[in-house]
Amino acid sequence: MPTRLRVDLAGYHHVINRGVNRSVVFDQVDDKEMFLQIVNKSATIHKVTLHDYSIMDNHYHLLIETQKENISIFMRIVNANYAKYYNKKYTRSGHLWQDRYKSRYITSEEYLYTLVKYIECNPIEAGLTQKVGEYPFTLASLIFSKKEHYPCSNESLLLKEFDIQTLHEFLGSSLTKDELEYLQEKEKQKVLKSSDGIIMKRSKKFEEHFAGVTKKMDRNFAIQNAYLDGYSQVAIASYLKVSKSLISKVIKNGDSFTGVIGTGVIGRK
Repeated sequence: MPTRLRVDLAGYHHVINRGVNRSVVFDQVDDKEMFLQIVNKSATIHKVTLHDYSIMDNHYHLLIETQKENISIFMRIVNANYAKYYNKKYTRSGHLWQDRYKSRYITSEEYLYTLVKYIECNPIEAGLTQKVGEYPFTLASLIFSKKEHYPCSNESLLLKEFDIQTLHEFLGSSLTKDELEYLQEKEKQKVLKSSDGIIMKRSKKFEEHFAGVTKKMDRNFAIQNAYLDGYSQVAIASYLKVSKSLISKVIKNGDSFTGVIGTGVIGRK
């Protein structure tokens, strides 16, 4: 039987934490800089790559990549050291963070790149700026302004896979409703691991997703839901006995395709 995935599995992680009772934990610019210094020092020790981040007033988002199963150690050091710094600076005591931290394991390339847009758009959603890259405490802001970044971001996908123009184009469009819903569905999914590797815990079987489907619109809706439930395009195409390109059209563009309804599956004419 697969077991619930340990939070420290090596790979990409989206890490979030908030101040206790949603209180402000980064009062000044110096506090945000100190937090990034602490992240960089711990990342260097534990061989963690910081691919992207957004440091807000009462919470933070980190997109990190671990080489070992050590995210718990890495984050414990980050949160504890910053809490020690903050409590001393502001002469306070007690818990600083709402919780230890929350993390989501990134299971696909689409999830990864959609998450980058979400993190970079976070200051816009909070009303702190109107344009991606203007808020100073995201990685994109440093790239666009050609300022020096911390060494822990040297291998960031924002630096390795984009030039400034293409990064502007990629981040320039707002997150769509579909992208937000996609992220919400991914956040809800449970990640499991077995001897065969990492798998997603799905809410429904194929038969349940496509039960009673008789119309194109219903069929395409079922395809979208199956995809959001963690089934790959290849697996959906194989089950429905159609080409992957047709499934891709439905998922990406909402296009319909011609088919016939058989015993619970769809075949090509």
